[in-house]
Amino acid sequence: MNGHAVRGGAPAAAPEDGLSGTGGTAPAPDRHPPSPGRGRGDTVRAWTELFRVSALFSVPGDALAGAAAVGRSPGRGTALAIGASLCLYEAGMALNDWADREEDAVDRPHRPIPSGRISPQAALGAAGVLTAAGLALAARAGRPALAVATGLAATVWAYDLHLKHTKAGPAAMAAARSLDLLLGATATVTATAPGRGPGPGPRTAHPVRGRSVRLTAAPDNVAAPLRPALGPLAAVPAALVLGAHTYGVTAVSRHEAQGGSTAVPLAVLATTATLGVAVLAAYRDWPGRAAPPGFGTGGLGAAAMAHPGRTAVPGPGTNGLATTDLDTKALVPNGLTTPTALLLTAFTGAYLRTAGPPLLHAALNPSPPLTQRAVGGGIRAMIPLQAALATRAGAPGSGLAVMALVPLARTLARKVSPT
Repeated sequence: MNGHAVRGGAPAAAPEDGLSGTGGTAPAPDRHPPSPGRGRGDTVRAWTELFRVSALFSVPGDALAGAAAVGRSPGRGTALAIGASLCLYEAGMALNDWADREEDAVDRPHRPIPSGRISPQAALGAAGVLTAAGLALAARAGRPALAVATGLAATVWAYDLHLKHTKAGPAAMAAARSLDLLLGATATVTATAPGRGPGPGPRTAHPVRGRSVRLTAAPDNVAAPLRPALGPLAAVPAALVLGAHTYGVTAVSRHEAQGGSTAVPLAVLATTATLGVAVLAAYRDWPGRAAPPGFGTGGLGAAAMAHPGRTAVPGPGTNGLATTDLDTKALVPNGLTTPTALLLTAFTGAYLRTAGPPLLHAALNPSPPLTQRAVGGGIRAMIPLQAALATRAGAPGSGLAVMALVPLARTLARKVSPT
């Protein structure tokens, strides 16, 4: 989505998205753009360029990280959220080029619309159809998921049609990425709610404030054997991390065409380092290596870990224990296993390594090419950040699945530019 996708705020150039794909410098304009209607192959090529298909690989990780944040294994709702996100993402791409068609005719005449390979009406129609399809898929996951998807779609359209040329552009892109992760969390929860299929797990025999508490097995059976099944709000901390990264990428992209900004890449570099440290510190600082889904707020465990009076409750059908605090009666999961902790460190390191050096180069030499590479690095870094967030929540399998998209994105980016 261009709500997912960030195409810069500057009128002339922008990356596709703070959400999207793999980056790099924009291709040189074709001095002799192909004439329209030269065959089916040319038509397919034009639509793949319009949709920036190589950028799509940054989308599924949002829903997987959202599912992990609420303590559930990916399921039907997660799949519906991924489908909805992909549709809304592509709707934003098409709408973005339709809105920028006059500017692209001057600055990027090789693009499908100004080159005449795709008509403006077709691009706008595709944006409308894809938006409707995304909302329909979200509706299949329940009304709460539809509400989040509607907010996401509205943000995408508002960004493309107006906000990207204003100071609110980066904030709109950050909101879109955060909403996308929350869509995954909400759809995963509501699609397994009572009346919509099997619940996430058996209820314990240990009441919490007079109520039984439902526990789930860890998504990948590698981390904590028992994890509390939480509501969508537990995914807010992870959504904010993803949104903060997106804000920084979008802020840099506003200088992509002209360059000349040193302060912005430096500020975003500092933000990137802070986010990486926060993901690791949130895990490292919990006593007993307990890793609740929230970053100290919004998830179970922050209050419980602060009190010494915890008792161990055997987990039914598992090898491990869930702990419950006698004062707060909040359930918290076991600590991450050593392999999971190592994966978390590796994914966070990949995030910092992908986003950091290009930002430093752009700060030292704020030329347009290096600024464009910084934007591309920030977009590519979205995938390891999603993997780290999923792993940090106790779902290393989801993290590995997200990281498996990296080589696919790189391969396709060689054929179709993501920007």
